[in-house]
Amino acid sequence: MREEGIQDQVVLDAINRVPRHLFLDSSFLEHAYKNKAFPIGADQTISHPFTVAFQSELLQALPGDKVLEIGTGSGYQCAVLLEMKLQVYTIERQNQLFKSTGKLFNKLKYRPRKFVFGDGYQGLPQEAPFDSIIVTCGAESIPQQLLLQLKIGGRLVIPVGQDPQIMTLIVRKSETEFTKKTYGEFRFVPFLGGKE
Repeated sequence: MREEGIQDQVVLDAINRVPRHLFLDSSFLEHAYKNKAFPIGADQTISHPFTVAFQSELLQALPGDKVLEIGTGSGYQCAVLLEMKLQVYTIERQNQLFKSTGKLFNKLKYRPRKFVFGDGYQGLPQEAPFDSIIVTCGAESIPQQLLLQLKIGGRLVIPVGQDPQIMTLIVRKSETEFTKKTYGEFRFVPFLGGKE
């Protein structure tokens, strides 16, 4: 990770502490620590470790920060955020994954502040504002609801576009002002509304 440009030691330490092989189907175990994405069921994937580290680093989060994750998936990204000592609120729209990941969190003793079966496009307005929001699926556009749930100074990390997506960082400067910076191409499953 360091050779590929990840510099945040908190992120590197968190990645090292998370047993990625436990978040994969057993048929992929021998490849668990390669920089690859793998299917996890319900047409979803577990992201490359580099992608998880890259998004985590862009958050510039501090211990105790309140972070909303859109797309819990396998739970791997959430586990990394928890190892960074963040208060994580996470949403998954696929009921199959919500149930299996909930069992895995219990088994590994990972405790998000809230783990919700719901529509990521809506975020969690009742828990807002958040210091950071991280989206782990590719959005065609930036959901307005998520922007409104950021604190002033808060950061939204989201892949935007079709295939591939452009990693995008939005920082909320005031009630109405946002800045945007982009960080190159990545590939994610689509960001879908509703829940299944």
